[in-house]
Amino acid sequence: MKLAFEIARRYLYAKKSQNIINIISMISVFGVLTGSMALVIVLSVFNGVHNFMGDLYTAFDPDFKLVPTSGKVISTDSINYKQLKQADDVLFVSEILEHQALLKFRTRKMPGVVYGVDDNFNKVSSIDSIIIDGKYELKYKSEYRGVIGKRLADQLAIRLNFVTPLSMYVPKRKGNINMMAPQNAFKQEYLSPSGFFAVYQEEYDGQYLIVDIEQARRLLQYDNKTISSLAIKAKEGVDLESAEKNIQAIVGSNMNVLNQQEQHAEFYKVMKVEKLFSYLILSFIIAIAAFNIVANLAMLIFEKKDSIFTLKSMGADQKLITRIFMTEGWLISLVGILAGTFLGIIVVLIQEHFGIIKFMGSGHYITDAYPIALEWLDVLVVIITVSTISALAAWYPVRVIVNKYYSASDIG
Repeated sequence: MKLAFEIARRYLYAKKSQNIINIISMISVFGVLTGSMALVIVLSVFNGVHNFMGDLYTAFDPDFKLVPTSGKVISTDSINYKQLKQADDVLFVSEILEHQALLKFRTRKMPGVVYGVDDNFNKVSSIDSIIIDGKYELKYKSEYRGVIGKRLADQLAIRLNFVTPLSMYVPKRKGNINMMAPQNAFKQEYLSPSGFFAVYQEEYDGQYLIVDIEQARRLLQYDNKTISSLAIKAKEGVDLESAEKNIQAIVGSNMNVLNQQEQHAEFYKVMKVEKLFSYLILSFIIAIAAFNIVANLAMLIFEKKDSIFTLKSMGADQKLITRIFMTEGWLISLVGILAGTFLGIIVVLIQEHFGIIKFMGSGHYITDAYPIALEWLDVLVVIITVSTISALAAWYPVRVIVNKYYSASDIG
């Protein structure tokens, strides 16, 4: 193997009799370089978007969300609630009761989600950090207040200084419906908005109205032990995977424990699929570029056919000669891989730290520059992928061409 490497290295740097071989070598290196660099950058862009969206969700979502395995609501008596609050991994627990409702402000009406939370909600989430106007306040003395998503507030034309209260309507769960007075079939509650929040995600900003859980229970006609989910803040420094298992063991089969990614499983699944397809498409392009190496090796073998005869006369078998030219192809691709990967890393780090490439236009964006994040595992995947593609692209053609000239040397 060492002999094959030394001979291949000498062939790589040796002066070629035909300049076209040098040109094709440069094209081969450039093709692999460009493909490697593009693969590093594209995978890093997906990492950046993944992390950026995760940070947005984290501001609203708790470390863990416990939801009923069946039905929309559950009683805290159905689980080991006291044990859960005293668990070693748990810092805070917040009760949540949410339901679809019709929201009305003056003449405007919009469907939304009434999201009832208790006093611990701002401890299990970072809701205070996403208040863009007003403050997070759900009760002032005996008056109920609420925090509404900015998009929903705009659709209802709500402002914080308006005296008119916001109305919430849901169908009554109990009692008979009088068809002569259908308006009495709805339960109604009022509140004054105390602030607007913005997660910059339509599913939150365009739907959610955060209210006190007491008011939500009164609106929905539930007792003080009924919840639709529990939000949990884990203690600092605990292993989240271990904590998830411990919490699941405490609540049993009545509730499922969802970590932050599982709370948005569809989004993260789509991101993974898009990243995979981008990886496969770029790998295919790199495979096409790698065939330049085959052309380069074919011309090099033709130029070195006299050397093949010399090596054979000295006792070299066909396997050794094949290995020499395979190593030559690997060295050509290695130059492109290392240079492309290095340049890709440099571009990603510059964008990550300085945000050189910014969003075009005059729109209001959450961030000025394209999000990007380097993961060293992706760098390793790129190196292995491009190396494998280059080796496979050259393996069969080199064997066939070497066999042709090796056999021809017997005739000669």
